[in-house]
Order: sequence, then C-alpha cells, then structure tokens
Amino acid sequence: MAKAPSRAKVAILISGSGTNMAALLYAAKHPECPYEVVLVGSNDPAAAGLQLAKAEGIATFAHPHKGMERAAHDAVMDEAIRAADAEYVALAGYMRILTPEFVAQWEGRMLNIHPSLLPKYKGLHTHERALAAGDSHGGASVHLVTAELDDGPILGQMSVAIIPGDSADTLAARVKFAEHQLYPTILSDYVSRYDNPDWLLAKVEALALALPETHARTSHGSPGFRVGSEKTGKYFAYFADQHHGSDAIGVLVKTGGMDELETLCEQQPDMYWKPAFYGASGWVGLRLNRPGVDWDHVREWLERSWRAVAPKSVTKLMDVAAEF
Repeated sequence: MAKAPSRAKVAILISGSGTNMAALLYAAKHPECPYEVVLVGSNDPAAAGLQLAKAEGIATFAHPHKGMERAAHDAVMDEAIRAADAEYVALAGYMRILTPEFVAQWEGRMLNIHPSLLPKYKGLHTHERALAAGDSHGGASVHLVTAELDDGPILGQMSVAIIPGDSADTLAARVKFAEHQLYPTILSDYVSRYDNPDWLLAKVEALALALPETHARTSHGSPGFRVGSEKTGKYFAYFADQHHGSDAIGVLVKTGGMDELETLCEQQPDMYWKPAFYGASGWVGLRLNRPGVDWDHVREWLERSWRAVAPKSVTKLMDVAAEF
C-alpha cells in the first residue's frame, strides 16, 4: 500500500484582516489538503486576522516593525517561521517589502498573491489602473517571491470580468472571490508537486534531453531516455511511476554493479531502491517523490548513466567542451 505523503508545513504572513489567510486556513481543514498551517505571523499585533487564527487553534506571532531596521525585522519574522518548522511561506496581504536576504533564504518556497493579471499592474492601485486602461478583465495571480516586486515566476492566474459601471471597489470585491479560490489551489499544487508524476517526469525529461545526442522513447509502457541514433541508441534512464507494487516515483539509472546497488539501497533506503527486473542488471531507482530532492544530484546520476552507454565519440566531444 502506498504511503500517505506528509503534509507540507506552511507559515502565513498577514498585515490586516487576513481574508486570503482564512481561505488558506479553511482549505487546510480538508483531510486531503497537502498542507497544514503551522503559523500565522504579522508585522501588526492588532491585525484582525490574528484573532481568527487563534480562534481556529493556529499558532500566531506578531512583532511591530516601527522603529526597526527592515533587515532586523525580517530576521525576527524569519526566526518565528523557522521555530514553527515551516517549510513554505505564503504572503497573504503582508504589506512589507522584504529584504533580498530574507527572500533568498526562502527562494522557491515563498508564494504571494497579487490582485492583477501579472505582469500587468505590479504594485498598488491595480483595480484603478485596470479600469483606467479600459481592460475587459482584472484578476489575481499567485507567484513565487523574488527580490523584484511582484516579479517572480507566475504559478497560476484567474481572470475576473470587468462589468460596465464597475468602480475600483466593486471590481476589488469580485477579485477577492477569485483570490480565495485561486490561492489554496495553487499552494496545494505547488507543495505537492513532488508527488505529481507529470511534474516529476517533466523535470527528468528536461535534464535527460539536455545531454548530447539523446531522445525519448517509451519502453514497456514507461518513459525512457536513450543516447545515440534512433536505430542503435541505448537506454540510460527510465522513469518509474509506482511500478511493480512500489510506492516510489523516480528515475532508474545504471550503477557500477550489484555491489554498489546493494550498498546504496542499504545505506540510503529513503533515496534508493532496487527496482524489479532492472535491479538484476545493476540499475538503481532514485526516488523523486520525497521532500528536498537535490536536482543537481539527479542530473549527476543521469550524466553518469549516460556516460556508461554513450558512444566514445560523443563523450569525448563533451569532455573537450568541458575544458573550455
């Protein structure tokens, strides 16, 4: 039986009423939600959203920013987030510009929601600007946070029709409905991506096909990756999605032999497994449906496996290129 994945721990930062925080919090109450809220923090001890979080049994933290250097306040918030063992941070109406140092520490693990269809209307007064431009739709965007304001990779958007006679307030009210639907969905998808076979396959495929003279070909129903020509190419990796009763989603690569295979599986059973059929030939499974996957490590395994079967003429060219 497949092991139920653990729920990702999320800290939410707010500055006011926390309506998006509430949407995230109540979505987390569903038993199949892939995340749990472990902290609601604020730069304003009087923020109304803190009372709701407390009433729902969520730990809260607040520290006013007035009179503090921005970096010092960020450090206080970071300490509270880490003390709660949070793995992700969701900004939900947190009205502080974060320092690049804080953002860097949570790179790829901090999300924000913005009330416009980015890249349109970064910053404030988004609804007024959409109306002034005569746009047919406003909307909301969830994106990863980078040091540049409202400029990180967009993870999802939802458009909202602008109705004749709309004011900034009436449009804002409808966009709020969209935000409350969008944010929990995107956060859920993002924190559970390591259990999503399609997402994992896309990552493996990009790394495998970046190697010279490679192509994809299905083998016995599983995606595989070969080096060489279409006629004479050899497989150097396979993608495995819970095959033969295993709960693992991962990539199969060639080891140096059975001794190495057995050692890897014995010493790091959470990372490696001996796959049915392929294991007898010295292939090892590298588990990807786990938190904290080191994709550089995956790339190194793919290159090593590729080298084991690639024509010498191809590897020699790669070695020459690496010298420059």
